[in-house]
Amino acid sequence: MDNNVTLYTTRFCPYCMHARGLLDSKGVQYTDIAVDGQPQLRQEMMQRSGRHTVPQIWIGERHVGGFDDMALLERQGQLDDLLKTTP
Repeated sequence: MDNNVTLYTTRFCPYCMHARGLLDSKGVQYTDIAVDGQPQLRQEMMQRSGRHTVPQIWIGERHVGGFDDMALLERQGQLDDLLKTTP
């Protein structure tokens, strides 16, 4: 799958690793924006999401939230459909 998926992450965050792993398992290509030591990128993430924790995930223009939110979509069988409908 080739999608417009963006993640704001840190290198050692376990939830970030799980998010990347879930997307990797689905063959999804994504943009991973590391905010480690990058206060301007973390600020950008916070402005876009209204949240300060990582990861923050967008599929297309839809802010999914964090890993728990994306995992819930997966358990509900909605994640694949969302990924398919994203340009």
